[in-house]
Amino acid sequence: MSVADEIRRRLAVLDPTRFELIDDSALHAGHAGARAGGGHYRLGIVSAAFRGKNTVARHRMIYDALGEMMRREIHALAIHAQSPEELQISNPSHPSKEN
Repeated sequence: MSVADEIRRRLAVLDPTRFELIDDSALHAGHAGARAGGGHYRLGIVSAAFRGKNTVARHRMIYDALGEMMRREIHALAIHAQSPEELQISNPSHPSKEN
């Protein structure tokens, strides 16, 4: 199973209605973190589990779900986490699974 597949599997506990993971590792070739191991990723995730939670709490939920991957397979993770309502406000034409 690839790192991306494992990230997706672990974050399934948040029951995302939208999930986008981009592997930017190749852009960081030669970077100290890239040599030490672990990839660079960008995550866009929408989940009802984020309702009423601030950014720090949302990131903690993601880090908790990923567990030890944050110390080994993932060197850097840029996170954009939204509730379904926030997605509708920022992108009103985007269909939501909850509608």
